[in-house]
Amino acid sequence: MASRPATLGRFELRRMLGKGAQATVWLAHDPRLEREVAVKLMRPGADTETVGHFLQEARSVSRLTHPHIVPVFEADVHEQQPYLVFEYVAGPTLAESLRAKGAMPARDAVEMMLGVLDALTAAHAAGVIHRDLKPSNILVDGEGRARVMDFGIAASVNAQHVQQVVGTPGYMSPEATHGLKPAPAMDLFSAALVLAEMLCGRQLLIEKDPFRAMYRVAHEDMVWPKDAAGDADDALRAIVMRSLARDPAQRHADVAAFRKALQEWLVPAGADAPAAGQAAPSSSGTLEFLLRRMRHKSDFPAMSDSVVRIQRVANSETESLASLSSEILKDVALTNKLLRLVNTAHYTQSGGGSISTVSRAVALIGFAGIRNIALSLVLLEHMHDKGHANQLKEEFLRSLMAGSLANELLPGSKEGEEAFIGAMFQNLGRLLTEFYFPDEARQVRKLTGTKGVGGSTMGEHAASISVLGLSFEELGLGIAKAWGFPESLQRCMRRPVGDFPTRPCDKADRMRWIALAANEVTDAMMQAEPGRASSAIAAVAQRYARVLEISPRDMQAAALLAQQRLAGLAQAMSLSVQPGSPVRRLLEQPGGNGTAKTIVDDADSLSGHELQATIAIDVTQPAEKPFDQDAAAAMLGAGIQDITNTMVEDFKLNDVLRMILETMLRALGFRRIVFCLRDPKTEMLTGRFGMGDDVDSACKQFKVALKPAPGTAPDLFSAVCLKGADTLISDATVPNIAARLPAWYRQQVNAPAFLLLPLLMKGAPFALIYADKAQPGGIQLGERELSLLRTLRNQAVMAFKQSR
Repeated sequence: MASRPATLGRFELRRMLGKGAQATVWLAHDPRLEREVAVKLMRPGADTETVGHFLQEARSVSRLTHPHIVPVFEADVHEQQPYLVFEYVAGPTLAESLRAKGAMPARDAVEMMLGVLDALTAAHAAGVIHRDLKPSNILVDGEGRARVMDFGIAASVNAQHVQQVVGTPGYMSPEATHGLKPAPAMDLFSAALVLAEMLCGRQLLIEKDPFRAMYRVAHEDMVWPKDAAGDADDALRAIVMRSLARDPAQRHADVAAFRKALQEWLVPAGADAPAAGQAAPSSSGTLEFLLRRMRHKSDFPAMSDSVVRIQRVANSETESLASLSSEILKDVALTNKLLRLVNTAHYTQSGGGSISTVSRAVALIGFAGIRNIALSLVLLEHMHDKGHANQLKEEFLRSLMAGSLANELLPGSKEGEEAFIGAMFQNLGRLLTEFYFPDEARQVRKLTGTKGVGGSTMGEHAASISVLGLSFEELGLGIAKAWGFPESLQRCMRRPVGDFPTRPCDKADRMRWIALAANEVTDAMMQAEPGRASSAIAAVAQRYARVLEISPRDMQAAALLAQQRLAGLAQAMSLSVQPGSPVRRLLEQPGGNGTAKTIVDDADSLSGHELQATIAIDVTQPAEKPFDQDAAAAMLGAGIQDITNTMVEDFKLNDVLRMILETMLRALGFRRIVFCLRDPKTEMLTGRFGMGDDVDSACKQFKVALKPAPGTAPDLFSAVCLKGADTLISDATVPNIAARLPAWYRQQVNAPAFLLLPLLMKGAPFALIYADKAQPGGIQLGERELSLLRTLRNQAVMAFKQSR
């Protein structure tokens, strides 16, 4: 077993993930950012050239940002040990997967390769050639997505060329074996070899002797094995073989052209969803088809990425409040809407007082509650500027009502949060069909209720299968799986079938029945005549009374609470209601008294063009305004109150510190903010964590000396901290200021305007809050704002004292 240090800098090495000739890769924990990472270590005694390749990898990958490329977080040397830090991707390499499972189904292989080709397209656009693409350099994450890694011998297309043979024999292109100048065609050839291996279950070129392998690829045409496994048809083989031509001019023009050919094989020109009445393909094939169509829409990838990120953090056993807060803070629109929502009556009643920071909201409402709100907002956020906005709005509010009701049926229970998502997302397939395939959605509505074969009435389930080739439920479950929803939630989303149980059932099944009951009650309320909603609710509740152990009166009370909650959410989301819409009945008390009528009163007073403008979905953010000192002071004051409320209770020090930094960042629009803490071993203030742009890299640079070397004057940072003087540098480019800046700051951070707030205990500095902006003169602080900042700083000092 390979020996290893317990730590490497701040990283705690856990276990080896893999090893090669020049490096080993370890799973590690980053305590600063509270996440798992992959750390790549050079083997001891590596030569200069190898170290150069190592650093080249960091430079190459740092220029690339793509969901199918494993990003590098940082590169450094610790005690003469060079290392790189990457995102940790939990999953096997493609090589390991092929060894374990053999040839992949053709469609699965092509789908996965499209992601690899997207990654290569992004790299080539940035001028980077991978030069070592092979199955062992492709990770397969938990969603089955390919992630390209190991750019250790990557090269720039514009770099001065020195003839050199690099790559892995068996995956190199003919021109690479001759040491020709790096070009995109080399990666294209390697990608085709990888795809062929995925389709055949074995390498096309198998040679133990590496020189023999290079000779063959340079002098022999590739041949598809006659005894190859797999189900690749002639058309697909032809596409792959074209990119395996020895002459680069005979291959596809570039990676994008290869991708286009594969995409056209997946979805032939003119292919579309099956028309009503036509035989439908298998549900799995239809799901793949619909997913591909959705991915072509600009909203879907962004929506998926947001949902997956929130799901990953909220469901993790190792992520913290800070991680979820940081994820949400990346999206300004989501942050603002979430804070508006958590300050509605439903949430303030449970927490008391106003909530002005995401950190406080997460701490008060909990991971599951914030996840549910955030997922709802993500769905809503992507509905703007659609021609069929009113139909979308109705579907969204209907789903939100069902989720709210399911939650009210399990008051004060953790299961209530899961029931919320289960009930709401039992409608996910219908909602996404309405959003991405409005024509098909209209077809389903048109068929629902019509007479089918034998005179029976066609329900929505049968109508959606007839039009889409699979039911709304199967589509929703397929999306939920792609988004990483846990199995328990997916099960809750699947409606139970068959007769009602004659006795109370287990927890998992009861959740499904609650979700179904919530949806049926919601439909009954929408369809009820004015003044008859209570009777409609009681009729549904009567059917579910035995299995759910809920009386009609309890169901009516829960429905009232859910309506009140829906009214507050709709108002916070700026969702007005179109007159005459059945959804409007959900915003009125059972019996028609209209508790939420204020939401639509303004619309009722308008007519014509004004009314049309009012009823559209309003999810856009106002244009950015100039710096508003009153608004900044109000936000700082609210944050101070929020933090005070938190510190009255049991609290975690890091949570309070992050609330302080977040308040400063959002109120004053800093580019980034860094918290530094004294290292007793070095007597330096070092960056520990922060928020904002490129903050991870900035944190690493901060090393403020509290004991300057004998005979040397303290630099500006040291002097400020030793004197405990709050300092605003509005223009750090002024010569007499620039001359006092420490070298590490000028070389690595070098912001033109920054603020320093030292933290002192017993007269000695022990921490520092640093904040900056990207323009000289960008930080504008009056006495009021500076006083509020000092109060926040003092709260940080108090938090340290109380936590000791």
